[in-house]
Amino acid sequence: MRYAYGLTSALLLGGATFSLVSGFPAGAQVAQNDAQKMSAVVPRAGAPASFADLTAQLQPAVVNISTRQKVKVQNENPLAGTPFEGMFGGGDNGGGGGGQTREAQSLGSGFIVSADGYIVTNNHVITAEGQGEVESISVTLTDGNEYPAKLVGKDAQSDLAVLKITTPKPLPFVKFGDSGAARVGDWVIAIGNPFGLGGTVTAGIVSAVLRNTGSGSAYDRYIQTDAAINQGNSGGPMFDMKGQVIGINRAILSPTGGSVGIGLAIPSDIASPIVDKLIHGQTIARGYLGVRIQPLNDDLADSLGVPHNKGEFIQGVEPGKAAALGGVLAGDVVLRVNGQDVSPRQSLSYLVANTAPGTRIPLDIIRNGKPMTLQVTVATRPSEEELAQQTFDPDNAGGDNPFKKGANPKAPASSGLTEKAIGLSVQPLTPPIARAVGVAENTKGVVIGFVDPNSDAGAKGLSRGDVVVSAGYQPVNTVAELEAAIRAAQASNRPALLLQVIHRGQPAAYVPIRLR
Repeated sequence: MRYAYGLTSALLLGGATFSLVSGFPAGAQVAQNDAQKMSAVVPRAGAPASFADLTAQLQPAVVNISTRQKVKVQNENPLAGTPFEGMFGGGDNGGGGGGQTREAQSLGSGFIVSADGYIVTNNHVITAEGQGEVESISVTLTDGNEYPAKLVGKDAQSDLAVLKITTPKPLPFVKFGDSGAARVGDWVIAIGNPFGLGGTVTAGIVSAVLRNTGSGSAYDRYIQTDAAINQGNSGGPMFDMKGQVIGINRAILSPTGGSVGIGLAIPSDIASPIVDKLIHGQTIARGYLGVRIQPLNDDLADSLGVPHNKGEFIQGVEPGKAAALGGVLAGDVVLRVNGQDVSPRQSLSYLVANTAPGTRIPLDIIRNGKPMTLQVTVATRPSEEELAQQTFDPDNAGGDNPFKKGANPKAPASSGLTEKAIGLSVQPLTPPIARAVGVAENTKGVVIGFVDPNSDAGAKGLSRGDVVVSAGYQPVNTVAELEAAIRAAQASNRPALLLQVIHRGQPAAYVPIRLR
C-alpha cells in the first residue's frame, strides 16, 4: 500500500458493480433492476430521506472477492547457499538463497453484471504483486454462499478484470450508467468490502469529474467522491440515484492509509467498453505514438513563451515509430489531437490511447515558437515487456570516473554567468568524460561539474556528470554558447531557460530552469 498523499492503488481491494446492456441472454435481467420499483424509491429532488430501499435492491449484486496466493519472500537464512543452510530449516523450501514461498490472501470487492455470473472488479484485486502467483479466486455473495471464480480476462492498463462464477440459479445484477452525465454535487453511494468486513454501504457526493492525478496514464481520468472508500473497496461500484454504476472504486488519496474523503473511481464510460471486450475475449488495442511526454507546467511554459495549462511537451521520440514517421520532434508542444484540445483534464495519452490504431490524425503543435500541423498514423501500443528500456548507470561502470557518486572533482572555472544565472558550473564534454558519464563519445555538449543545491537546477535533480546538449532549442557545444543562451533569455525577459539534458546515461530530457 502506497499512501503518503499519493494515489493509493486501491489495494482498497474492493468490488465494482455494473451490468452490460447487450451480450447476455434476454432472461438475465431479474427483478433486481425493475425500473418501476427503482423510480418509486428515488426522490425526485433534494436529499433522499434514506438510501435503504435503493441499497436493498443493489446490495445483492455486490460481492466479496478473495484470492489465495503464493508469494516469494526474502530468505533470511545467513547460511543460505552453503552446506550448512539446513541448520536454519532451508532445504527444499527455498533455503538455497532463492527465497521461500508463503501463503497469502487478498480481499476486495466486485459486482455482478449478468444473471449467468459475470463479475467485474479491479485487475489489482486478482493479481499478485511482485513474484507472487494467484492460485485461486473465490467470490462470496450476500447470502453467504461462496463460489470458485474463473478469470475471464484482465487489462492492467485500465485496472479492470472480469471473473465468472457458475450458480444453480440466475443471479441479481446491475447495469452501467452514464458517467458523462454525472455532475459535481450529485449524490452517490458505494458498496464494497472494506477491511474484509463484508457488505458495507457509504454515501456522499460527486466531488469532481474527470479528475486528473498527474500520473500520465492513458486512464488518469476519475470521478472523485467524498463517500468513504477504504482498503477492500477496490473494484466495488459507485452508484447514482438511479441505481446504475457510474464508477468503479479504485483508489484513494490519503496521508494515513484511511479514508479522508478523497476517493477515485474509474468512470463507467471508460470501463464499460473494456469490460464488454474482456467478456467476449476480444483484444484491447490502444493507440500509440512512441513519445515520452511531460505536462506543460508553469516553468516549461515560461521557458517556451507559451500559454499555461494548454498542451503537453514532447520529451523524446522513439525512432521509427508513429510520431517519428509523422515528423514529431523532441521539444514540440502538442496542442490538439484530431481537433481535440490537450489539457490537464484530457491528456495526450488519453486521446491517443482511445484512437483506433491505423487512424491518420492531425496533430497541432508548436515548434520553436511556430505553430504547425502534422499528419500522424496512430500505431498499436506494444506490450509492457516490449516497452521496457535499459538505461546506463555510470556509477556501476568500470574505470576512473570523476563524475560517479562520491567523487568530488574540482569545479571547473568559467566566467561566472552560468553559476550566477542558473546555479551550474560546466565544462566542455571531451571523449574521455563522455565515456565516464555514459554517453557516446561523439556527443556534443557541456558537462556539469557543480550544481548549487539552493538553485532551481538543484531542486529539479540536475547533478554533477549530467550533460547539457541544448539551451533554448540551440545546440550547446561550449560554455560560451550556454552563456549566450542565458543572455538571450534574459534579454527577452523570460523567467526560465529550457535545457536539454542527458542525466546519467538516460535519454535526453528537457528541463526548464528558473533564472535567478
